[in-house]
Amino acid sequence: MPAKRPALLVLADGSVFHGRAFGAAGECSGEVVFNTAMSGYQEIATDPSYAGQIVCMTYPHIGNYGVNEEDIEAGNPWIEGMVVRELSPVASNFRSTEELERWYERTGVIGIEGIDTRRLTRVLRIDGAVNGVLSTEDQDVESLTEKAKAIPSMAGMDLAGRVTCKESYSWDLPWPARWFGNPHDTIEGDKLRVVAMDFGVKRNILRSLVTHGLEPTVVPATTSADEILAMEPDGVFLSNGPGDPAAVTYGVETVRALLGEVPIFGICLGHQILALAAGAKTYKLKFGHRGANHPVQEHATGRIEITSQNHGFVVDEKTLDATGFTATHTNLNDMTNAGIAADAQRAFGVQYHPEAAPGPHDAQHLFARFRRLIQGSPETASV
Repeated sequence: MPAKRPALLVLADGSVFHGRAFGAAGECSGEVVFNTAMSGYQEIATDPSYAGQIVCMTYPHIGNYGVNEEDIEAGNPWIEGMVVRELSPVASNFRSTEELERWYERTGVIGIEGIDTRRLTRVLRIDGAVNGVLSTEDQDVESLTEKAKAIPSMAGMDLAGRVTCKESYSWDLPWPARWFGNPHDTIEGDKLRVVAMDFGVKRNILRSLVTHGLEPTVVPATTSADEILAMEPDGVFLSNGPGDPAAVTYGVETVRALLGEVPIFGICLGHQILALAAGAKTYKLKFGHRGANHPVQEHATGRIEITSQNHGFVVDEKTLDATGFTATHTNLNDMTNAGIAADAQRAFGVQYHPEAAPGPHDAQHLFARFRRLIQGSPETASV
């Protein structure tokens, strides 16, 4: 086996990590973050919410089950780069069609392996998310440090406009029946029409909507409230996405005009935009929540769910008082807000990913709740 190319990851704070390159050759830059999921590297790579970020996987052995075309969450990878402790030399799984390294080469993702990912994670946990540059070409530490320092902060950055679809499209595919762990049968009968605002939507969200008897039409993030209401939807879904929610001013303006006009459900960035539209505020977390094992408690029932999460910003719960929304869920790791709802305005949102991919299916019931909300069930959005 030929020797691998050297690669270098340098952070804006001067931290240096020497390793071996895998995937595409070149140089990438962005906010360096970590994800604690043990699997799901393919879904993470193709999640548009990771646009502008270099992702460090804390689980040490990555790539062992390969990749396939069914598990991608968008048409192409959105991460800037990936950092792993050890890239598996073998991909062994009956669903695998390609090795991770070959896939990265083909899709243009730069990777680095062989570094101390525990040390990198500690840097990010102690000092907070920091910008960095990953290069297989420039091996000059001083040069890369200066490049990293010049990268703009994620705060104030609108990335939803970069990842959103260019034109509207319909989606009608549920979860494949052959998938393991499908917790629900597809609801048959009349479909309820939903407009999904695409701030960086994942395919498994669309599959989940269809599985729960909803018929989504995906529209660009810049679509106006008038255009959405002209489509006469039964409900509006606000998707996940990357960047600072406060910078997505067009989305906030649209949702503000939709409040009270149609039932609304928001996930992750969509949840944050919903809060901003109501008059609340958001702020940037120190190092964010990214993983498949985050405990969340629902206030009304006391039930605790293990959830998949991927976000660097959060709703400031103290600013909800005058909005008509109340807090419905709490992240038990750091007690930050994980859900809001307003019964009078028929709207709710959660700060995590009930569609998983990767992650547990504990919160899949939220899609059924959205359907009941559209149907005018006496069960409120906050229960």
